[in-house]
Amino acid sequence: MIPIDAAIQIVLQQTRPLGDEQVPLPLALNRVLAEDIIADTDLPPFNRAQMDGYAVRAADVAHTPARLKIVGESAAGAGWHHEMGPGEAVRIMTGAPVPAGADAVQQVELTKEADAQVEILQPVESGRSIVPRASEISSGETVLRAGEQINAAMIATLASFGYDRVKVGRRPRVAVMATGSELVDAGQKPGRDQIRDSNNYTIEAYASQANAIVERLPLAGDDTNELKTRIQAAAERSDVLITSGGVSMGVYDFTKTALRELGAEVFFERVALRPGKPTVFARLGQSLIFGLPGNPVSVAVTFNLFSRPALLAMQGATRTVWAPDYAVLARDVKASIDRESYVPAILRTDESGTMWAEPLKWGGSSDFVGFAKATGLIHLPTGPKLLTQGNIVRVLRLP
Repeated sequence: MIPIDAAIQIVLQQTRPLGDEQVPLPLALNRVLAEDIIADTDLPPFNRAQMDGYAVRAADVAHTPARLKIVGESAAGAGWHHEMGPGEAVRIMTGAPVPAGADAVQQVELTKEADAQVEILQPVESGRSIVPRASEISSGETVLRAGEQINAAMIATLASFGYDRVKVGRRPRVAVMATGSELVDAGQKPGRDQIRDSNNYTIEAYASQANAIVERLPLAGDDTNELKTRIQAAAERSDVLITSGGVSMGVYDFTKTALRELGAEVFFERVALRPGKPTVFARLGQSLIFGLPGNPVSVAVTFNLFSRPALLAMQGATRTVWAPDYAVLARDVKASIDRESYVPAILRTDESGTMWAEPLKWGGSSDFVGFAKATGLIHLPTGPKLLTQGNIVRVLRLP
């Protein structure tokens, strides 16, 4: 067995970016940037009014009430592009350019207008209610970096600097195949000694969240020759093949045998992890292959620890491994003697802002019903010890 961190490093060392492509901005959400985003203008591009009112010279209204002549109006999209002189004011709207000569905006509620004049009822200091030009960003600055994943909040930035098409990392093609003669598809009624497949759908969902283009393959039986044919065909047309089942030490666990007979390079086949010890990582031709265990919870844990980082690295992401959070343990939980554990949990934040991790009561790595309630995983280091309520633990948020 190899440690989890060592396994993750091997995966990342064997993963290569797939190159980039340009996509229209509406299709860029969740994709990974393949270029730095550069501001092509100052933001704001002019001194901008923060509220409706009157642009004034602060010196003219140091003593109030002060009466000023209204010489123009500046609205958003239709500014007053002249220089304002002493004793003058310009009616101004929120977001509009502040005219030259003005150094403050007095809010409309503190003014009275009549006969082309405005009475300023209270003094206003220089700079009040004005957002200075380039105070948010200067032209030529880098605002987003290659390798960042584009979220909804970034779309406005891309649009504002003219990126109607965006260079992003190419999405990996992922084939997903569950193995086991006991499996039938989700829409089929199981016969005696059969169960419905859930792993194909779980892996497809997680891979899609990681931006992969997923092909869900038909179920494969427990037959080495069939597995070899199916694995070879999938590897030839996919960047990644993810199988589930058939990687343990049982009589009918044929996936590792099929990989070796095909000449695949196997990098590891057992990880010091609970659940998910019999996880296989290999390469066949140009395709990476993840052989995940058959139990549904093991599939979810091992995909998120090993397969997901590879899919993100293929797209050029700078952050591929889950960033850990920390939480307070809500009840006692026992660690494993010889393996690191990832225990399903419900993460919640109380009124004080403290995050709590409550381990789920579940029946082991096959208990997908219990796991469905999990919002995170508690990481437990190796050691025959009981972690008690109130301990600080590392947690991973599930997508």
